[in-house]
Amino acid sequence: MNKIDTLKESYLQTKNQLSDHGKRKANILQDAFQNIDGQMNSDMYGKGKVIEEFQEKMATFLGKESAVFFPSGTMAQQIALRIWCDEKGTKKVAYHPLCHLEIHEEDGLKELHQIKSVLLADKNRVIELDDVLKMEEGIACLLLELPQREIGGQLPSFETLEQISIYCRENDIKLHLDGARFLEILPYYQKTSEEVCALFDSVYLSMYKGLGGIAGAILAGDRGFVEKSKVWKKRYGGDLISLYPYVITSDYYFDQRSHRMGQYFEEAKELAGYFNSCHDVSTVPHIPVSNMFHVHFHQAKDQVASVLTEVQQETGMGFTGYLVEIDEETCSFEVSLGDLYAELPKELVTRTFQLLDEKMMDLRIKTTSI
Repeated sequence: MNKIDTLKESYLQTKNQLSDHGKRKANILQDAFQNIDGQMNSDMYGKGKVIEEFQEKMATFLGKESAVFFPSGTMAQQIALRIWCDEKGTKKVAYHPLCHLEIHEEDGLKELHQIKSVLLADKNRVIELDDVLKMEEGIACLLLELPQREIGGQLPSFETLEQISIYCRENDIKLHLDGARFLEILPYYQKTSEEVCALFDSVYLSMYKGLGGIAGAILAGDRGFVEKSKVWKKRYGGDLISLYPYVITSDYYFDQRSHRMGQYFEEAKELAGYFNSCHDVSTVPHIPVSNMFHVHFHQAKDQVASVLTEVQQETGMGFTGYLVEIDEETCSFEVSLGDLYAELPKELVTRTFQLLDEKMMDLRIKTTSI
């Protein structure tokens, strides 16, 4: 077994974990259904009380005229961009180089719709107003991901968002929000969901990433946009006979966790402080702007894997089961705060990070003496 496999195994065996809401198990469904009337009618091909009421609830929350439930965010966002391209009569959209559509969807936007992507900004920072002002002509839609997950959940200022929104509207460019983790940014901006979404023509919200549902997504906008998206949903095969297991769990966990995002945000800043206090460890951002951040170790991946495995085995607290190699002397992993962190005994957290600091210091001495 290599060191990364050993790290993963040690993580799976820990009693406590720092991140998320817990392991994805069948009780996610069981808890959501415990108070549901078993005689309740299911939805049928997007129709019915259970799905229509939830869509109306999400439209109101996001401050949009209408909303539709999709089985996946990948489907929802490709469809949103296709609609805006058709409306303008040009197949060109702009987004960040590390956008989900660019790096995780096997070029679905390009292969299925022949839509060209224009990449804005350096991959290690967020899109700023100047990037938008300099982008090439003929863009139908600009997509902004908030927070920018692949670079640690970084965010532009709210003033920048306002300026970009004004520019897009003045230049007939639609602005789409990739809000997979949208709820998590509201505590940092100190804005309501309606205030943020008012800057965008269309909005996507994941129902499982930060909220912890089974799967599913909401796509919201004006009524005409949403009606067009329903047609494309059927074309994509997303108009399943029934989606109520996803809808009910989405509704349940939205009610359970949407109001806890401020707590997760404060805990993320506290946890980042623990990591930044350790030798050869830093976080990106240094002070988190949402409930997520990346932890960078300034040592080789295999050596860090050994250190983390030892700490996890000795303390029973799990940091991660994986590491991403950045270069020969740097690696990282992602942290996303959820329900679990508040349940951790503070003395265990303190002791675990003291041990991590000691082992990282020993590793530095070892590597510098070679």
